[in-house]
Amino acid sequence: MTTSPPRADTDVPETRRVGGLSRLLALVRNTWRTLTSMGTALVLLFLLALGAIPGALIPQRSLNAGKVDAYLAQHTLIGPWLDRLQMFDVFSSFWFTAIYALLFISLVGCLTPRLAEHVRNIRALPVAAPRNLTRLPKHESLHTAGDAATVAADVEKRLKGWRRISRRSGENGDITEISAEKGYLREFGNIVFHFSLLGLLIAVAAGKLFGYEGNVIVVANGGPGFCSASPAAFDSFRAGNTVDGTSLHPICLRVNDFDANYLPSGQALSFAANVDYQAGDDLATDTWRPYRLEVNHPLRLGGDRLYLQGHGYAPTFTVTFPDGQTRTQTVQWRPDDPITLLSSGVIRVDPPGGTYPDAGVRRKNQIAIQGLFAPTEQLDGKLLSSSFPALNDPAVAIDVYRGDTGLDTGRPQSLFTLDSSLIEQKRLNREARVNLKAGQSTRLRDGTVVRFDGAVPFINVQVSHDPAQVWVLVSAMAMMAGLLVSLVVRRRRIWVRVSPSSPGNVEVELGGLARTDNSGWGDEFEKLTARLVPPADTGGRERS
Repeated sequence: MTTSPPRADTDVPETRRVGGLSRLLALVRNTWRTLTSMGTALVLLFLLALGAIPGALIPQRSLNAGKVDAYLAQHTLIGPWLDRLQMFDVFSSFWFTAIYALLFISLVGCLTPRLAEHVRNIRALPVAAPRNLTRLPKHESLHTAGDAATVAADVEKRLKGWRRISRRSGENGDITEISAEKGYLREFGNIVFHFSLLGLLIAVAAGKLFGYEGNVIVVANGGPGFCSASPAAFDSFRAGNTVDGTSLHPICLRVNDFDANYLPSGQALSFAANVDYQAGDDLATDTWRPYRLEVNHPLRLGGDRLYLQGHGYAPTFTVTFPDGQTRTQTVQWRPDDPITLLSSGVIRVDPPGGTYPDAGVRRKNQIAIQGLFAPTEQLDGKLLSSSFPALNDPAVAIDVYRGDTGLDTGRPQSLFTLDSSLIEQKRLNREARVNLKAGQSTRLRDGTVVRFDGAVPFINVQVSHDPAQVWVLVSAMAMMAGLLVSLVVRRRRIWVRVSPSSPGNVEVELGGLARTDNSGWGDEFEKLTARLVPPADTGGRERS
């Protein structure tokens, strides 16, 4: 008796490798099927909406880094954890980007087969009639006078708007079967909706990559204006991932005046600014063009949009030093009360050259003015408040400091408050506290005079560049159109079998099936039956 030789030990690892590869391929295939299912796409869409909530509730660095720093200082326990989870940079975080990318892949994976299947369904012929039409949800059998071929031709003619095909059967070919379908636009609308959603995701992503957004305060009534040739010209600037700030569209803007209308309660009715702008060839020829900038009516130039976002006031102070030289500054102050526009801020004044030749002495004689500004003065005792947002009776309540304001330290400072450490270290010393109306002044111990000259409006302008904005609009409109079509159009099938029953009489058997929504199909089928085989055309009919 002969026995087969034992298998080599090397066969076992090879078998294991083949089995491991099969399991790996099966895992990849099942993962892809799960990812590209419509259920997964809906879950990812929900997660994307859920992930955007922190971006609306928590301050974002791209919009206001100062608010983020203040939040971290105030919430010392939860703030660092939120920072680790990138909650202050939600829309550029790794987890939001991952959800975004997975949703994109899921939509592509599930829509491509559906589109191919829809194309096949459109090209395919309507299916043949079932052998027993009585088993369908809707069925009708009628007898009518006439010729079978003539009745079948009339029925087919009345199925206008349906995709239909006629087939002949029976021993003599005297039985005509008509298969008709309608409602293909329902699936087409569904596909358009989802592909438009995909296009919307692509457009939004392109806008984040190639767009930018900057905010700048521009003082009206003869203010210096600004030009958007560099990110340094903006007070805050958010650049897309591919924007380095060297290819901004140059636009120059100056504000001539600002108009605001208020109700007696102080609530604003309208804002508008009369501006002059330069763009394109106007920059070379120094040509200024007028424009009335209003809320929700941006100025559109070269793909950029300039929005009027807010306004406030910039007080003007003139400081006259003991040698007679003067310094005048107009600086915007922050509106603390959005109704009355009671504002707070600070002005730092460096002495003119030659007033104090020694640099150390000059640094000790810098002037800082900090306080409140009221466009319409209202005094509660000696406390300054504002009773109305219009510039009716401007006044200030200020503290005047002398000393080192930190102008030449190179360290960034707040535009609206003094560095408290300079006051604590006695490098800044208060020399006066006074309330002033426009034109009034106060004199310091060394003869320096600080005069409040009044105030002028300023506006907050946002410059936004989004090359995909039009595609976002097109995608959103296509989504709405596709959704409307998919909700209105209903998928239906109907079969009609026409056969001679006796000489001069024809049996017409009808069966219908609702492919999607079954509501209202009964009434629709009855009306369709009456239209396809009307009694008036045949001289009478009877239901079998």
